[in-house]
Amino acid sequence: MTTTSWHADPLTWGTGPHIFEAFLEPTDPYSARAFNKLDALLDQAGKDKITVKIRLQSQPWHMYSGVIVRCIIAASTLKGGKETAKKVMAVVAAHREEFEFERHAGGPNMDVTPNQIIDRLEGYSGVKLKDAFAIPDLDREIKWHCRYARQNGIHVSPTFMIDGLVQADVSSGDEVGIWVKKALGN
Repeated sequence: MTTTSWHADPLTWGTGPHIFEAFLEPTDPYSARAFNKLDALLDQAGKDKITVKIRLQSQPWHMYSGVIVRCIIAASTLKGGKETAKKVMAVVAAHREEFEFERHAGGPNMDVTPNQIIDRLEGYSGVKLKDAFAIPDLDREIKWHCRYARQNGIHVSPTFMIDGLVQADVSSGDEVGIWVKKALGN
């Protein structure tokens, strides 16, 4: 892969006029719960009525957040684009504890290196990430996600926006039907 020509596929699904944006930190348990509901949201609302966008919200108290977010963005540059990135996110959600510290400060991951985290992601997902992870200016895409969240006053995950407005009353614990009603204005 050359470092001069790459494209990060936007993490966007559906084609509808209503925009449901989910700001997620991949190792956060509530973000993982929300991530696991996004396909059902698309199915129930209708892909022609809603567009779902994942915005990655790296948070420093999730100690390997930066490494994992970079891996997801890296995956979006590979064959399959956003679907490859989604596959890597699904692995993190399914094996969250293996990518997180206990109480954000200890546990078995204290002795794990970023390369070992990437190896775990590659092992679970079957996606070869190391070359894409090393793209020198991949951070411009990561910075875009961060800036976009800050511009919208978003600092924690999960946070949800519908049609450009932060929805303080939408939670990862909500039933998908509630998300559908809010997103479609029912």
